[in-house]
Amino acid sequence: MRIPIKDVTPDCERAEIAGWVHEERDLGGLTFLLIRDRTGILQVTIPKKKVSPEVLAAVKEASRESVISCEGVVKATEKAPGGRELVPDTLKVISRAATPLPLDVSEKVPADLDTRLDNRYLDLRKPRVNAIFLIRNAALRAVSEYLWDHHFTQVQTPKIVAAATEGGTELFPLAYFDKEAFLNQSPQLYKQMLMSAGFDRVFEIGPIFRAEEHNTVRHLNEATSIDIEMSFADEQDAMKVLEETVSYAYGKVADTCSNELAVLGLNDFEVPKTPFPKITYQEAIDIATAKGETLVFGDDLSTAAEKIVGDEMGTMYFITEWPSSTRPFYTMPFEDRPEVCKAFDMMHPRMELSSGAQRCHIYELLVSQIKAKGLNPDAFEFYLNPFRYGMPPHAGWGLGAERLVMTMLDLQNIREGVLFPRDRHRVSP
Repeated sequence: MRIPIKDVTPDCERAEIAGWVHEERDLGGLTFLLIRDRTGILQVTIPKKKVSPEVLAAVKEASRESVISCEGVVKATEKAPGGRELVPDTLKVISRAATPLPLDVSEKVPADLDTRLDNRYLDLRKPRVNAIFLIRNAALRAVSEYLWDHHFTQVQTPKIVAAATEGGTELFPLAYFDKEAFLNQSPQLYKQMLMSAGFDRVFEIGPIFRAEEHNTVRHLNEATSIDIEMSFADEQDAMKVLEETVSYAYGKVADTCSNELAVLGLNDFEVPKTPFPKITYQEAIDIATAKGETLVFGDDLSTAAEKIVGDEMGTMYFITEWPSSTRPFYTMPFEDRPEVCKAFDMMHPRMELSSGAQRCHIYELLVSQIKAKGLNPDAFEFYLNPFRYGMPPHAGWGLGAERLVMTMLDLQNIREGVLFPRDRHRVSP
């Protein structure tokens, strides 16, 4: 029976494997094939005078990236990857790869990102790229584990909606029968409605869509958002859940992905310590201004300002007490300082990872804040109705899964952490 390559050891004596031809070398009397599956690479050694004509014919047919199966004797050897090799009795080409390949899976010949993404099915075969997604899988599993263990209910909210989450025009319209509809920017409004329904604590990991005409290394038009909402909680409670969720995900990756981290050269991988430090928006403005980035109260933090503050902090941190004018209508203002609201951003030194806040649960105040943003409350009737019939105080956040992976693994472009990215220019493959 076929076994994963990682399980092939000299103690096996014999093994049957299947995978892709990663590399091939012909040294005259010996041919070496490196065979790769999702668990590792194994050297298959073919001594031409000692194997059958059928094996030799199959080896001749096996181009790089062909899918093959083979069975034979396992031997210890120091020169082979993993300290073992397989000498085949049988070797079959299951699916021969055409030549030349669109890109080099062994990465001896580099390819630019566009070429890689155009041929993503090949790019994903690279051990380094494969490692990124095994780690992403571990991180998202850990996020779910942490939230399940802390009594959050996983939910799925609609991705086809009739109104914008926050107003504005950054929406993808849909031809939806005889109605106007859009792809959802966020599960925010539905999370809050579930607080009225008594769900108490919910989380969702799902796609969000933003029709923003950006073209940067940190933005996508379709992304994965990790969202929570919790009742009878304020912004401090939400920040505590967020920092502990992120730290737990890092810890699980450190514990379960040591091989993948090594493939990526992240042997000094560190788990961030909690609690994360907190600074106010005003303090962030002051830090950036002191280093030459001119900002006034109410300005968004520019990329340059984020870098200045990130360099100063040197670790993950929170920016709190944002101007109410800069945050969505559903954010709760401070009672004694309505110009400032109970919002926060969680920052990596490189970029923002998450935004959250205590939400406004008071119907009259929420309606007035919708109007203050220049929006029509009638367009949000489905959302507002639950606030008229008993809404508990609540708080929550949204965390970008791709940005979490990007900063965790020090990737240079967010697209490297997405199987099939969707941005301003790319809708295929």
